[in-house]
Amino acid sequence: MAELHFFTGTMDSGKSTLALQTNHNHAARGRQGRIFVTRDRAGQGRISSRLGLTHEALEVDADFDFWRHVVDSLTQGTRIDYVICDEAQFYTRDQVDQLAKIVDELQIDVFAFGILTDFRTQLFPGSGRLVELADRMNVLQVEALCWCGKRATHNARTENGVMVTDGEVIVVGDVEAAETPTPTSDADADVAYEVLCRQHHRRRLTAARAKAVSLAPEPLPFG
Repeated sequence: MAELHFFTGTMDSGKSTLALQTNHNHAARGRQGRIFVTRDRAGQGRISSRLGLTHEALEVDADFDFWRHVVDSLTQGTRIDYVICDEAQFYTRDQVDQLAKIVDELQIDVFAFGILTDFRTQLFPGSGRLVELADRMNVLQVEALCWCGKRATHNARTENGVMVTDGEVIVVGDVEAAETPTPTSDADADVAYEVLCRQHHRRRLTAARAKAVSLAPEPLPFG
């Protein structure tokens, strides 16, 4: 029986690497699949891993219909045994429903990979729907680490080096940005992401800020 799988973890936990490995394993056994992605850091129509692996993929926008795409492909004689969906947190709830319908009605395995919560610690709509519908939910065992060495559980967004907790939900960035970004205008902020443990996310204590605090001179004992 086909199943809807949801693999989740923080940024930098190897989701895209696993998506590419999953595709490789199935393709090596003669199965034929489709790979979908949206807003990957490598650009449109690409799925990329921080280990340097890349693969062509079909870009998903807000109007994309998974059910119609797969049914049309099958009608035209294309074989599809499985579907890989990366950056699934950005999918709409309706699109996740379409993936579940593909599993149930067409008996095609779907493997979805995505972040569970955004930089505000709130569930992405797509991820929330996957939690509700998935046959199997898997938390990645490769643990991303906070700068303090504890397991990272939260995704933090920084703008010009300062952690923020409000703003547009979807802003593409990466966790490998420079530690000391060049100041820019508010309209062109240098956006980056960092994974933190819950304690340091609550305190808004990023690696750069922690370093700055540790290098700050001790106050004089008088004044």
